[in-house]
Amino acid sequence: MSHIMSHGKLHLRGLYQKVLSASWSGFVPGNQVTLLHNGAAYFSAIETAFDQARHEIYLATYIYENDATGQRIADALIRAALRGVKVYVLIDGYGCKDLPRSMLDRLRTVGVKALIFRPRISPWTFRRKRLRRMHRKIVVVDREIAFVGGINIIDDAETTGELLPRYDYAVAVQGPLVDVIRLSAQRLWSMVAWSSFRKGMVRSGALPLSTSTGGSMSAAFLIRDNFHHRRDIEAAYLRAIKQAKAEIFLASAYFFPGLDFRHALINAARRGVRVVLLLQGKSDHRLQHYASQALYGNFLAAKIEIYEFHKSFLHAKVAVIDGHWATVGSSNIDPFSLLLSREANVVVDDEAFAATLAQSLKKTVETDGRRILTDKWKQQPAGLRFISWLSYGLLRFMMGISGYAPENGRARNE
Repeated sequence: MSHIMSHGKLHLRGLYQKVLSASWSGFVPGNQVTLLHNGAAYFSAIETAFDQARHEIYLATYIYENDATGQRIADALIRAALRGVKVYVLIDGYGCKDLPRSMLDRLRTVGVKALIFRPRISPWTFRRKRLRRMHRKIVVVDREIAFVGGINIIDDAETTGELLPRYDYAVAVQGPLVDVIRLSAQRLWSMVAWSSFRKGMVRSGALPLSTSTGGSMSAAFLIRDNFHHRRDIEAAYLRAIKQAKAEIFLASAYFFPGLDFRHALINAARRGVRVVLLLQGKSDHRLQHYASQALYGNFLAAKIEIYEFHKSFLHAKVAVIDGHWATVGSSNIDPFSLLLSREANVVVDDEAFAATLAQSLKKTVETDGRRILTDKWKQQPAGLRFISWLSYGLLRFMMGISGYAPENGRARNE
């Protein structure tokens, strides 16, 4: 057993070095990145990719629901497994705590390898380990195509009581960046397999080269973990915000940035950059919703535009800066994403892609965004103001007792 564990560690280290090297090579040229808006586009795209798979499929998702969409995707995975494709599914223990075992049994019966990230959930502790979730939404098929974004495997309107779908985005990637995403998916799968003493350690075997011609876009794949990539996604945001000259457009389902992030946005607005925030209007997590509103006053004072989306549930985590830098992924701008969870974003440096995303966001703001005006915000009831600041304090307290400790004597995200 010790020999197997030692070999597994060496293998993981080798995989990790490859991912580390690839991730920090900066933007990778020669890609085609396609924006997918909402689940209708995303689920059709990944189902088609599964049906075209010849060798392997990786699917990692925070939530996998046993609904019509979940069954549809499971059927596609089963079809692939039955024709000999190696299929690896990774779900989060908390996000999928209500998924019936029968779903995983159905997949495993036909040879799908399914693992659960941190399956033990304790409701009686706020330890940091409990809050460290696998929040990524990634699909990789062969070396042909990868999908990264914020969309879980769940019906768009499930549990929301809304007729309209969640508002969300993902991207389809073709080109050399697919290999970087694939190596990251392999590493995470191998780590979970090894830590749970299950068979399924992935060997980085040779697959045929992609038949895709890629494209002309430069793109990067960024992850957040609790090892060597703790601040990669936040650092990329901060770098782009601090370099912004004209416009920052940011949409985030859960928005509770730390001091560095808040100061970067405010400083950008003060130097004449138009800063627009599209935030959640319908509160599915009331504590985070009201804590976020406690920050509105400082943003509005800096002339930052704030719009709330009330048409359905906002689940997007995207941004466009200066008409060329854009990111789509799973990372919210809050402590759970930036400090604790495993996240994944794609960053694209391309004017055409950025224009497509910006146009979609601006249309949403114009048609469905409710602008928060400074004068009206100052006149909000005292009770609402109290609830906001109470929520702000409670969220900070929760982060403190979860085990988050300041770095170098100062909390980097307090």
